[in-house]
Amino acid sequence: MIKAGIVGGTGYTGVELLRILSLHPDVTVSVVTSRADAGTRVDAVYPNLRGLCNAVFSLPELDNLASCDVVFFATPNGTAMLMAAQLLEKGVKVIDLSADFRLQDAQEWQRWYGMEHACAELIKEAVYGLPEVNREAIKSARLVACPGCYPTAVQLGFLPLIENNLIDAGHLIADVKSGVSGAGRKAELATLMSETGESFKAYAVGGHRHLPEIRQGLAQVAGKSVGLTFVPHLTPMIRGIHATLYGQLLGDTSLEDIQALYQSRYADEVFVDVLAQGTHPDTRHVRGSNNCQMAIHQPQGGRTIVVLSVIDNLVKGASGQAVQVMNLMFALPENTGLRIVALYP
Repeated sequence: MIKAGIVGGTGYTGVELLRILSLHPDVTVSVVTSRADAGTRVDAVYPNLRGLCNAVFSLPELDNLASCDVVFFATPNGTAMLMAAQLLEKGVKVIDLSADFRLQDAQEWQRWYGMEHACAELIKEAVYGLPEVNREAIKSARLVACPGCYPTAVQLGFLPLIENNLIDAGHLIADVKSGVSGAGRKAELATLMSETGESFKAYAVGGHRHLPEIRQGLAQVAGKSVGLTFVPHLTPMIRGIHATLYGQLLGDTSLEDIQALYQSRYADEVFVDVLAQGTHPDTRHVRGSNNCQMAIHQPQGGRTIVVLSVIDNLVKGASGQAVQVMNLMFALPENTGLRIVALYP
């Protein structure tokens, strides 16, 4: 059995990891940390885990975590980078759900996250954990940086078009909506449901922290820098990401050929589902699952291609993808513990 540790077990992504790993046939959750709830049983704080998790919250101390085979960091930015090197030295694999190792340029990271990177020497080793792109590298990695929720939906949606040079990579648009759980489990006025309910707004239009991550991933695929306008929005729902992506066709490729390209590109991807032409994906159809559903449109037969891409921000956008990565790192079938049917209604 794989002994797993979770640093930050009381945030939304930490709890989602507990939900998934508690039913994983090859994993034992042996360490779950929380400074606020240290000494308290996990299932006392989260009764939905009664009978599934016997762990007790502990302080995030290296000696406890060093007994694990893999440690997940479900923590705010700036935490994993303080402990990752020490865990790697002790032979523990690290999967970071925060942004600490996503950007390959430490100065760029510092500019967007407002702090100096504590172990920039590990950035080059970290493998970006998008399995649909980096599967082989993930298999042999010690340190994986899991993608953000927005970057997952956007990159998966654009990938086939960028890989085949079908659209102008200098003029991409990503108009993306997220549920309020994407802001994390903290008391903040702007994300209270009574503030977000019956309302809808864009935010961080001048520059969101996920922008450089998306640009980096798409540029690596394109082999050149990309031009991306990324506008996130907050919607009055708890879970879900809906990305509406726009690209300008470079040639005369038909919508039928693009549909076939997407179906071929993702044919062997168990968690990416290309819907029938003309379909409109719905976030509720992936809620609670590790699936990404997408559909391709060409409005009025013009030169603009529109890709609709939906995921659950806490699963494929965070904890589910982290478990998918763990499965690859430990040579398990990729969907082990992730055969989760979306919740409906």
